[in-house]
Amino acid sequence: MTPIYSKLPNVGTNIFTIMSGLAVEHGAINLGQGFPDFQMDERLHEAVYRAMREGHNQYAPMAGHLPLRISIAEKIFLTYGQKLDPGTDITITPGGTYAIYTALTTILQAGDEVIVFEPCYDSYIPNIEVNGAIAVRIPLSLPDYRIDWDAVRAKISPKTRAIIINSPHNPTGRMLSALDMETLDLITRDSRILIISDEVYEHMVYDGRKHESVLKYPTLRERSFACFSFGKVYHCTGWKMGYCIAPHALMSEFRKIHQFNAFSCNTPQQVALAAFLKDESTYLELGQFLQEKRDLFIQLMKGTRFSLLPVEGSYFMCATYQQISHESDMDFAMRLTRDIGVAVIPLKAFYQDKPDTKTIRFCFCKKTETLEKAASKLAQL
Repeated sequence: MTPIYSKLPNVGTNIFTIMSGLAVEHGAINLGQGFPDFQMDERLHEAVYRAMREGHNQYAPMAGHLPLRISIAEKIFLTYGQKLDPGTDITITPGGTYAIYTALTTILQAGDEVIVFEPCYDSYIPNIEVNGAIAVRIPLSLPDYRIDWDAVRAKISPKTRAIIINSPHNPTGRMLSALDMETLDLITRDSRILIISDEVYEHMVYDGRKHESVLKYPTLRERSFACFSFGKVYHCTGWKMGYCIAPHALMSEFRKIHQFNAFSCNTPQQVALAAFLKDESTYLELGQFLQEKRDLFIQLMKGTRFSLLPVEGSYFMCATYQQISHESDMDFAMRLTRDIGVAVIPLKAFYQDKPDTKTIRFCFCKKTETLEKAASKLAQL
């Protein structure tokens, strides 16, 4: 048999597949993978059915259903005060992860370097490496998982092509501040460095905070691909629907890659989202909805021996377990799933070198009864 020379020789089955499979095998409550266990808005169901009945079942334009792009432009103006051209600046994608991959594929050449902050979403580094580029990894500063901008300055080289940022942050729930964004702007201005900004949790922000999008900063926006997710905002992760925003010169190159990959996305869903997005409350009230779940989970977890880390945004919460066990975080996560009946994700999964930080990640975007049952089980430890 002719051998295949893997472009990702060090990549196996990802941790989310492993832990979700283990959860099913042992009938465990899944607080590992980031998806809700409650229904999305019934109005959005009906809008998709209506779109199909009305005949919106053929290919959408490559860049996306124009009324949806118009609705996104209106949303961006409302939330960030930035005017976009729906015709040139927005492309609908099959999920936020696809948008990130396509942006990286658009800009990278073999030997380029991309600065990545660890822990990070597990797709970033494989996306870089499959394009023949090099991930330059910088650890977030403990204990508060902040960016060390002096370390960034030290790592920038003539080969640096991009920096990936993610706020609100998966897995830690931390957020970038206005000072962070201004520092990033100063570091990259007048350089060849582009920004890949993962903003899929943009509306999941708590305690009165504001999301600092690259779109709010003119000189950052002109060098950025901003990636978003409908699945996260509207509790329909299985739809795999998102979008990318970039200036015309960058987006025209992005679309060259996109047109020969997915080409276009699910048409009935786009038609439904175009109308649904007009209701501003559907995304502006998301933060309060999920903050209530965060606060409930924090209260419930007071009956356990876990030490919860602060959460500013996203629907993830990290916790240390030194008071419970000296096991590695992978062994501990697997024992939790098998013996206690709660699946989580070990934080080492978000690092390339897999350090054992004795930290795990919970997902709290679950029904109240799910969180109550999980906390009850975790209190047994």
